[in-house]
Amino acid sequence: MHKPVIGITTNSLFSESGAFPGMERVYVNQSYLHSVEKAGGIPVLLPTLSSNADMADQLQRVDGVILSGGGDINPLLFDEEPDAKLDFVLADRDEYEIMLTQLAYQSGKPILGICRGIQVLNVAFGGNLYQDIHSQAANCSLKHSQSSRCDFAGHTVDIVSGSLLYDILGTTTMPVNSFHHQAVKDVAAGFIVTARTRDGIIEAIEKPGKAFLLGVQWHPEMLVDSYPVMLELFKRLVKEAEKGIA
Repeated sequence: MHKPVIGITTNSLFSESGAFPGMERVYVNQSYLHSVEKAGGIPVLLPTLSSNADMADQLQRVDGVILSGGGDINPLLFDEEPDAKLDFVLADRDEYEIMLTQLAYQSGKPILGICRGIQVLNVAFGGNLYQDIHSQAANCSLKHSQSSRCDFAGHTVDIVSGSLLYDILGTTTMPVNSFHHQAVKDVAAGFIVTARTRDGIIEAIEKPGKAFLLGVQWHPEMLVDSYPVMLELFKRLVKEAEKGIA
């Protein structure tokens, strides 16, 4: 039996100078690859595609999916007009990842959403987002986009006992890092909230049932060396992915 192949959605980087100004490059941070490999999986990159048929073919070649971090999500996808504090949006990536998420769920592939990824999960199943938590969430008082190293845990989250997330991490309180200004607002039908910050911002959601669908607002891939328990999220994804290997 081969090691599970974990597909990681990609972000875009636009060159501002050099030999090819304006060139769009596709990438993920090395920490995603490191975390998947360390957890026993084989990481591969999933570039944005436009054809649903190609997405389905792409998906057949992996055993699990990580929805990676990145920019803001187009609010038109959850029936809102853009707020003045909305940041850069890649509409083709949004549409691709929402469709990929739905196809992965239909085919029983396990999905882990990270930062932007938890937001994609929520929107893909009918939920919505705060476009800017500091201006829209009533009790938002903590610093949610930390000014410190990415492997430093800037605030704590409270985890619901008995949840899948609790089963993986084994605690009801966990320090995490934080790099976001959007967040889950109204949770999609069928999902439950399993972690929050002390000011009430949703930090994790999951969908109970046979399929593995879990989203976290922080970046565990940046913490696996400084907070080794974070590797357990990737180990569980790899373990769930193994179940689909013939």
